[in-house]
Amino acid sequence: MARPFRYIGSRLPRGWWDLILQFGLFYVAYQAYGLVRGIVDGKAELAYANGQHIIDIEKSLGIYFEPDLQKAALPHDWIIDAANWLYLNSHFTITVTFLAWLYLFHNDNFYFVRNMFMVAMGLALVGYGLLPTAPPRLMPDAGFTDTIASFTGVAQDSQTASAFINKYAAVPSMHIGFSSMIAGTAFSIVKNPVGRYLWLLYPVVVFFVIVLTANHYWIDAAAGLTVAISSALVAKFALAPVRPEQWAFQPEEAEATAEATA
Repeated sequence: MARPFRYIGSRLPRGWWDLILQFGLFYVAYQAYGLVRGIVDGKAELAYANGQHIIDIEKSLGIYFEPDLQKAALPHDWIIDAANWLYLNSHFTITVTFLAWLYLFHNDNFYFVRNMFMVAMGLALVGYGLLPTAPPRLMPDAGFTDTIASFTGVAQDSQTASAFINKYAAVPSMHIGFSSMIAGTAFSIVKNPVGRYLWLLYPVVVFFVIVLTANHYWIDAAAGLTVAISSALVAKFALAPVRPEQWAFQPEEAEATAEATA
C-alpha cells in the first residue's frame, strides 16, 4: 500500500501534506456554512420578508423580469431539464473539477484562486447570516415554480437534502460568485483563444440557470458578482503581498514572456 501512495505523492505538485491542507481548508469552510445554516433556519419570517423586499426593489427599478422569463421557458421541457441539471451539477462538480485541474496542472496559480475562494465564502457566509433571504422558488404566490422539485421529485428543502442546502442562502448567489471567479481564472490561464472566451460565457449561462430554476433574483446574482470581484481584489492587494512567491497570480502569458526573456 505504501508504494502507490508514494508514487501518487511524487506526482502531486507539492506532495500529500499540501493536498491534505487544501482539503482541510475547504472542509473548515463547509463546516462554517453548516453553522450559519443552523443559525438562519429559525429565521423563516425574516427570510420571507427579505425575499419580498427584493421583489419590491426590482419592481421599483422596473427590472422585475424573473417570473415572466421562467414562464416563457416552462413549456419547453428540454430547456428546464437542462437548467435543472446544470443547477444541480455546476456549482459543485464544475467548481471541484476546475480547482482540481488548477491544482494539478497550474499549481503556481492555485493558491491565489484558493485564497480568492476562501474570502468569497467568508463574505457569502456574512451575507447569509445578516440577510437570510427566501429564494423565488419558495414564493409561489409571486408566480414562481420550483422546477428542481419537479425534476427530481424531491423538494430541495426535504429532510434528505437539508444537510446540504441552506434554503435561505439567496443573497449573494454563489453560483454566480463561483462561476465568475472560475471564468476570470480560466480567461487568464487558458491559451486557446476560443476556449478563453467560451469560459467567459459560463457565468452568463449560470445566470439564466439560476433564474429559470427560480433559485435566485438578478439582485442575488449582482451580489454574487460583487463578492467575486471583492474577493479577487482582497486576494491580489491584501493577501498576495504577504507571500508573493506563492499567493500572487501569474498569468500564463507573463510566465511565457519571462521564460523567453531568460
